[in-house]
Amino acid sequence: MSDEEIIQRFRKGESWAIHQYFYEYLWIGYCAFDQRYQLSKKDNLDFMSLAHQYAIYLIEHDWKPLEKRSPEVSLRTWLIGGFRFIILDALKWYKKEYGSITFEDYLRTFDISDNLRFRFNRMVEDVCENLLTDQRDRIVIELILIKGYKGIEVAEQMCVSPASVSQRYKRVMDTVIAPYFRKYFDMDLDDREMLSKWDSGIRRSSLKEGETSTPMSQKRTTPEFITELQPGEIFVFGSNLIGIHGGGAARVAFQKFGAIWGEGVGLHGQSYGIPTMQGGVETIRPYVDEFLEYAKAHPNLTFLVTRIGCGIAGFTDGEISPLFEKAHQIENVVLPEGW
Repeated sequence: MSDEEIIQRFRKGESWAIHQYFYEYLWIGYCAFDQRYQLSKKDNLDFMSLAHQYAIYLIEHDWKPLEKRSPEVSLRTWLIGGFRFIILDALKWYKKEYGSITFEDYLRTFDISDNLRFRFNRMVEDVCENLLTDQRDRIVIELILIKGYKGIEVAEQMCVSPASVSQRYKRVMDTVIAPYFRKYFDMDLDDREMLSKWDSGIRRSSLKEGETSTPMSQKRTTPEFITELQPGEIFVFGSNLIGIHGGGAARVAFQKFGAIWGEGVGLHGQSYGIPTMQGGVETIRPYVDEFLEYAKAHPNLTFLVTRIGCGIAGFTDGEISPLFEKAHQIENVVLPEGW
């Protein structure tokens, strides 16, 4: 069968096709990641839990994400590529207590034939063209990240020592490349201190002449990672209508803050679910409005809103943040930075 015929079989819910072409394809990706991250030895990172999570997402979107692939990318490659994000998202939350996935780990997950690799190369080229002023920095980054040369090979071509190439590569990675991809490519990098300095530099450079930054007067923003809550604080996360809290913030809400499996809407324990995976942005708005009314009615609670809808659901900050415009007048609602 062609890839298009397989997708139609998926839509019809034909179990044999889903088993043969969906789960067996994903099993290939899982085995590769299991060797690297020992997924099968970690709680809630077994194959069926992760595969079901991906299946729920695709079913709720009528399998349409599979049709967005480039013509040169096979369905199998595209499925495994999407499954990679499910796995890395789950790993991000699993690993947050003892260190995140490194930038190099992400690079090793790319399939050179995958459209994602093409996007990655284009973004590296943009960084080299617009952010790197030193020509030697550009050469080192392009040869190593895009062309795949080893440091010693680059050193031979540039007639310098391997140590010189290594030092230059590390400096550019730490100060430019890693922060850039953390900000624009949604990667969980391991240099959080550098990221903080990078973001601060962007904010300072965006001030007009004569303006001063007044962080003490700014409204509180939601931390990127929340591992514990104070009494009266509520963790607001993006969920799905059937309450399958399998990954991302939903997994944290279920494991730590009282979210109930099978309940995807409203307050449970110290968590509040807002469904984001049932359709377009306008299908999310009623649930956000309902949440804001609830928050206004409970001023004794503080609601920490995470970047709902901007992970597995696939929306952008620019699409979701306008839904929370009224939240700026509600003192006990805390929004992510930039919302």
